[in-house]
Amino acid sequence: MSGNIFPRWTNTVRDLSGLAVVGGAVYATVLVWFGFSPNTTDVGYKPSQPVPYSHALHVGQLGLDCRYCHTTVEVTGHAAIPPTATCMNCHTSLQNTSPKLAPLRDAHAKGEALAWRKVHDLPDYAYFNHSAHVNAGVGCVECHGRVDKMEVVEQVQPLSMGWCLQCHRDPAPRLRPADQVTNMNWTPGEDPAALGKRLMEQNNIHPRTDCSTCHR
Repeated sequence: MSGNIFPRWTNTVRDLSGLAVVGGAVYATVLVWFGFSPNTTDVGYKPSQPVPYSHALHVGQLGLDCRYCHTTVEVTGHAAIPPTATCMNCHTSLQNTSPKLAPLRDAHAKGEALAWRKVHDLPDYAYFNHSAHVNAGVGCVECHGRVDKMEVVEQVQPLSMGWCLQCHRDPAPRLRPADQVTNMNWTPGEDPAALGKRLMEQNNIHPRTDCSTCHR
C-alpha cells in the first residue's frame, strides 16, 4: 500500500504553483519598475495650452532667442514665464484679430496672466537652479530637446534622479561654450567630451553628487 496521502498529480500542481508565485513576483517587480518609471509616465507629456503657441514657428522659423520670453534663466533658479505684455509686443500688430489669440488679448486687456500649463514639473523635494546650469554651459536642448521643432512643447527627458546623476557624474559631453547655450543648431567642432573637459577646467565645473545638492 502506498504511503502517499495525495495523488501523484498533485506534485505537478505544487511545482507549477511554485513557479507561478516566483514568476508573478518577478513580473510584478518588472511591471512596477518600468511601468512607473519617468521614462514611461513623464516622457512624451505635452499638455494643451490656453493659446496654441508654436515654438517651431517662433524659435525655429523666426529665430527668437529663448531668453526673449524666459528672461530669468541666466540669473535665477526659475525660467520665467513671459507676461502677456511680452506676447503683445508683437501681437498688437501681428495676427491681432486671430480667434486663436483671443484668450491672450482678453488676458492682456484685464491685466491678467495666461494660465500656461507647466510641462517640466519637478517634485517639490527636488531643488534645481536654471542659472547654475545655463552659466555652466549646459545647453537648453540637453533637458528640453529640440524645442525649435516642436509645435507643442513636450517632455523628452525623464528628469529623474538617475538621469540627473548621469550628467553630474560625467558632465563633459553635455557642455558647450556659454554663448551657445540657447543655440539649438550648435554642434562642437571637436570631440564633445574633449571640449567639455576643457570647459570644466576653464570654468571650474565640478558638479556635486551628494544628497544635499538637490534635496535641501
